[in-house]
Amino acid sequence: MTNNSPTFIDLFAGCGGLSLGMEQAGFYPLYVNELNKDALETYLINREEIYPHLRNSNFHSNDIKECINDKFFTNLKLNLKKEFGSSDVDVVCGGPPCQGFSGIGIRRSYSVDKEQLPSNHLFQDMAYFVFKMKPKIFLFENVEGLLSAKWNKDGQKGEIFQDVLDTFQSLNGYTVKFKLVHAKDYGVPQNRPRVLVVGIKNNIIKTKSDDIDAVNAGFLPEMIGGYPHLEEVFSDIIDKDFEYGGETTIYPSNPQTIWQEEIRTKPSGELMGKGHSMTEQEYSNHNPKTQAKFQAMINNRGVIPDEFKTKKFAQRLLPKKWGNKGPSITITSLADDFVHYAQARTPTVRECARMQTFPDWYKFAGKRTTGGIRRAGNPRENIFDREVPKYTQIGNAVPVKLGKEIGLHFLKILTQ
Repeated sequence: MTNNSPTFIDLFAGCGGLSLGMEQAGFYPLYVNELNKDALETYLINREEIYPHLRNSNFHSNDIKECINDKFFTNLKLNLKKEFGSSDVDVVCGGPPCQGFSGIGIRRSYSVDKEQLPSNHLFQDMAYFVFKMKPKIFLFENVEGLLSAKWNKDGQKGEIFQDVLDTFQSLNGYTVKFKLVHAKDYGVPQNRPRVLVVGIKNNIIKTKSDDIDAVNAGFLPEMIGGYPHLEEVFSDIIDKDFEYGGETTIYPSNPQTIWQEEIRTKPSGELMGKGHSMTEQEYSNHNPKTQAKFQAMINNRGVIPDEFKTKKFAQRLLPKKWGNKGPSITITSLADDFVHYAQARTPTVRECARMQTFPDWYKFAGKRTTGGIRRAGNPRENIFDREVPKYTQIGNAVPVKLGKEIGLHFLKILTQ
């Protein structure tokens, strides 16, 4: 099989948000790495028709630690050459697990120093992968908390990010820039800040810049805005007859906007209209007290009445329309962080997926949700494995639209 499209490899790919955006921009996935079996299965089931080679164990792996040896890279290059006629790759991208750097991860770190968490050193493995494969461009993605994180309580604020930057800047032949971007600035209906580190081979950089800012230097796309209000994101799939613990299995109405048409269009070009089957619109079975609390929040524009207040982390009401500053929320891996603006319930898997700009045809493998140790692990007991249910896969993903805008920009750099 030959391939004439620009190519990429996605490391720590999760359920495939960044990859799907890159694919929509015209890139072809050569190889994928993802530790969690459910997230990897989500990635594969959505690509087995268009990119069947990814199912072959030569083109996907679970553990990057197994990849960091000469035998692996020799075999990967041989397999790529055999399958595609070349072992060259245009882009290597990846977002190593970030539980230790995120706000949620810090709450759950069980007082273990970040330098003791194995997942916090995976950026070094990614850098080595880049060193061995020598792509024209590489992209490292992580949470905003990385910028201020320190290895232990006596460390200096920002020391972890400096180590990350130093590691990637030490790669010979690349110029490296970084930027804290917000997904809302690229058409995504949520705020979602992300740190992006971009390295480009010196021999393809047309305009040199001393600015470390990746957008100012032309390494990342300019902001475009264009995010929809949540009313537009949800309105065509709101089922007036929904039942707690139940599920809506067909579209209750036709798309009402261009955004909804695009999110409901299959890769084949088929538009899923009213009555067409839909997936992941399953509702949590909230108890009557929780239902009353959520309804009171809707009635009070998000304020939780005193009678319903608890010490537990409080939910926030999703706004029907964003305020002057635009999207103010970031979808997390926790299913119950938010309350629907029109119905006394938490968002469904499909609604969360739409906020991450996943199209409705995209399927998710694994459990719907889980909790406690199964989701968070316990570093003090050397429990680093985590279940990654559907909500968590979506919450951890790079928004598809952000990935597409980055991909389109990389395409310009590669073809200019």
